[in-house]
Amino acid sequence: MSSDVIIGHDGKPRCGWVGAGDTALGRYHDEVWGRRTHDEPALFEALTLGVFEVGLSWSIVFGKRDAFRKAFLGFDVAKVAALTARDVDRLVEDASIIRNRGKIQATVDNARAMMSASPSLVALAKSYEINRKRAPRSVADLPKSTPQAEAFAKQLKSQGYRLRHSSPERTEGSVLRPPVNSSPPAIRSGSARATTHAVSRRPTRPAPDSFGST
Repeated sequence: MSSDVIIGHDGKPRCGWVGAGDTALGRYHDEVWGRRTHDEPALFEALTLGVFEVGLSWSIVFGKRDAFRKAFLGFDVAKVAALTARDVDRLVEDASIIRNRGKIQATVDNARAMMSASPSLVALAKSYEINRKRAPRSVADLPKSTPQAEAFAKQLKSQGYRLRHSSPERTEGSVLRPPVNSSPPAIRSGSARATTHAVSRRPTRPAPDSFGST
């Protein structure tokens, strides 16, 4: 068996970066990674978790997924866009999520951008969708970035989205690429699981960003 594949705690094969235990990272692998979606709340969730992941480990952020869903109203874009400064103050005190005011405000700002952007995030993701002729045979085959990812990131920024300041990761695609050392980035300068089918890139350590790390 390739070193890129391991047998998990339940006897199922998984990508090696997941580890063998029953962890949030394993659930992320099974439920999210590499799965195409055009669902608006799912794209908004991916965008949001990517913003919160900056400077932290992906396993920590994904482990708080249910709490984020509750805090951000099921990632209903219209409801999050309507949150007020008082709501942001309340969320800063919510110990179940990552209490970073800049990241919380960025999430509200991104919801407002989604409400006004044209083309919509869903339409934009579809337009950058990649259909692979064959699946990558190993993690080493995953590109660090693609022209489509860079273009997608640039267009999202031009529409007012607040994203991390570094190269795009899972951009028009799936939901992300494989993490390394439990600190995979979710969405970098422009990806938004925001998206549809993975343009995965091989992960690197997160770069500094304007939102801070806690």
